[in-house]
Amino acid sequence: QVQVVESGGGLVHPGGSLTLSCVLSGGTFDRYDMGWYRQGPANKRELVARVISGGSSQYADFVEGRFTISRDNAKNTVILQMNSLKPEDTAVYYCNAYKRGTNYWGQGTQVTVSS
Repeated sequence: QVQVVESGGGLVHPGGSLTLSCVLSGGTFDRYDMGWYRQGPANKRELVARVISGGSSQYADFVEGRFTISRDNAKNTVILQMNSLKPEDTAVYYCNAYKRGTNYWGQGTQVTVSS
């Protein structure tokens, strides 16, 4: 059974940084496309960034160079480094693993950007 578990959310001031981590278990990590999504209080879940199994990454337009996604296949881990955080980045962030039409989601981790 594939599971993904996030960690690293919290409260940060505007302009601050946070690092989110996600560990996948129960599957061969390097065969999965991995991504981070977020959902704010009044918004649909939206893509933040993803890195495919081959290593290429893509970002949502709102990231504007502030976030970096990376994967460590040896540790079954995907990292989202978030810098220059803004209040509008406040949301629950979800880790996603995708392979062959099947999505696996973590439980989510809250990120709050507030002064």
